[in-house]
Parts: sequence; C-alpha cells; structure tokens
Amino acid sequence: MTKQIAKSATSLPLPHATVAAGFVTGMMAGLVRAGGDPAPLLAAAGVAGRTLTDRSARIPVDRYAALYNVTTRNLDDEAFALFSAPMRVGSFEFLCRGLASAPTLGEALDRMGRFLHVLLPDVTVATIAQRQAGAAILTIVENRPLGSRAADPARVFAFEWLLRLIHGLACWLVGRGLALDRVAFPYPRPPHVDDYALIYTEHAEFDAPWLAAQFDAALLDLPIRRDEAAVNVFLQGAPGKIVMLYRRDRELVLRVRELLRRALPENLDLDGVAASLHLSPRTLHRRLADEGASFRTVKDALRRDTALARLAKSDDAIAEIAAELGYADISTFYRAFIDWTGMAPRDYRRRLGARGN
Repeated sequence: MTKQIAKSATSLPLPHATVAAGFVTGMMAGLVRAGGDPAPLLAAAGVAGRTLTDRSARIPVDRYAALYNVTTRNLDDEAFALFSAPMRVGSFEFLCRGLASAPTLGEALDRMGRFLHVLLPDVTVATIAQRQAGAAILTIVENRPLGSRAADPARVFAFEWLLRLIHGLACWLVGRGLALDRVAFPYPRPPHVDDYALIYTEHAEFDAPWLAAQFDAALLDLPIRRDEAAVNVFLQGAPGKIVMLYRRDRELVLRVRELLRRALPENLDLDGVAASLHLSPRTLHRRLADEGASFRTVKDALRRDTALARLAKSDDAIAEIAAELGYADISTFYRAFIDWTGMAPRDYRRRLGARGN
C-alpha cells in the first residue's frame, strides 16, 4: 500500500504546541481501513507507534506536519485514502495557484468548492452568504457515506481535515486569522474535542446533519494578498505546512502563551497579561476572541502541554510540577489533569514507563 518512505519536508517549528493522538489516529485511519501498515510512516516522521492506541498521548505539531507530508507522498494521496478516489500529490499545489488569482476571499472559496468537487466527488463544499443576517456559512455535505458509522475515525478525520484545509488556506490567502464563530460537526463529540478550541473554535456542536461553519459575512469581501512568489514560498513544506499556520495558538495567542510560560510559577491573570502587552483587558479579550480563543483556553493548553512534557521527561515529584505550574494545591492539579487525559498524573507516568518512553 505504501511506497518507499519519503523523507519529511522541512517545516517551521512551533515551540510548545502539541497535537492530540486522535488526529494521528484519524490521519492513519484510511490507510488502516485499506489494510496498510502505518508503522513505517509513523517512524519516518518520528512519531511513536503507541500514539495510535494511547488517547492521552500528544505529539509536537511539527512532527504532525512531517507525518502529514510523509503520508501523502507515500500514498500518493493528499487526502489520506479517506475517499473513494485519491487526491493525487500535486493537487494542493494547483489548488493554491488557482486561488491566488482570485480577487476576494468569497471568490476564492467558490473556486475551492468547485476544485474539491472535481477531486473529491464524495463531498460537496459550498459557501452560503446570508448578508442580511451578517453571516456566512461554509458547508461540507456527504454525497456518499465516508464511514461505516458516524464516529468512524476515518469519517471524523475527513471532516476535520477538510475544514482545516479550507480554513487554513483562507487565512493564508488574506494574510490574517479568520475567526469561526461556531461549527456544527456531523458526528458525536470525539475524545480529542479539547483541541478544537485551538484549531477551529470554542463554540462547537456535534451530531449535526452536515458540517456547517459560521463566520462573519464581511470577511468574504477581503482581498487576496498572495501572488505567485508568495505561493512558491508557501509550497515549501506543503501541504503539511497548513497544520502549522493560523492555529489558534499563533499570533496574539502565542504571545499570551509565552508571557504565561515565562511568569510560571506566578499565576498571571487576564489583567496582568493585558498590562504586559499594553492593552486593556477588554481589548485583549476581544482580540483573543477574534482569533477564536480565550484567555482560559490558552492558559489551560499551556499548563496541559507543560505538565505532559514534565511527566514524560523528568522524575520530578508531581507536587513540584503542580506548584511550578501555578496550582495552589495538588488536588486542583489532579482534577485538571484527569480532565485533560482521563487519568491521574501518576497513572500517566506509570503508563509511559511501562512502554519504555
């Protein structure tokens, strides 16, 4: 099923950012469904094989981007064998070149829908502008079932990947982050749902009849700011680069995250971070919302990623880790950790040790 493993493309590292194991499982789901072995692809990208079975595992986002490129090149399918027909390598390049000449984001999204209909007839992508209501809705509708059941990992990832691809390209084309006001996903709430706030929006709904992503209709009039030279630069490391760009932990959110990290174990609040950025708390709140995030989301993500890294890479006492993350007492840290991983910190560390991590 796979060819000789290609080397991963150079990607831009995003310090401290990680990806939930569920996205790795989804990326490999099409290959597994076809009877292929994901182990060589995971190894080539430096991703532990246990990621497919350990829901609590997380991997650095740059390795996830490398896995994206390794997988698409070796399958010769930039849609990960998730659909009835492959999306051959090179499709992403032609999509980018075709969109760069569009005058506005609205026209670019229309072109994207037509392009994807040719390559992926299993789905229909369309943008509906409700100008009077001030909203636009991006829809992704199945023309044939993408999985045997609603929660099929291959089906879930097909929708996750398509929305990420469309949204990430839209952000890149206009040169700024574009907030999704809310997204209705056509499957049950997945185990890795906490990451949705950083990748899509905090306002997610599930078990919808089709995918519907709502955003401000005024964004459709934004001009496209990319030319051929910009496309050529962007394609270096693509298409995996798309997972690195315009995440919700980029731009202002990344600055907030870094301030919080440097202040540890001091527990900075919204007012303190706003003062450091020379912004009012209200302005900081609004600008974080414009990027689809919130102060609490960023703070929780930083604590989670730092805690997982410390448990995996050090023998420090759990109480010490909790204190260094700014938790007033260890019981609060325990409750937060169970919310993140479904297990206590000691159990998480014991599991890593049992698997030789």
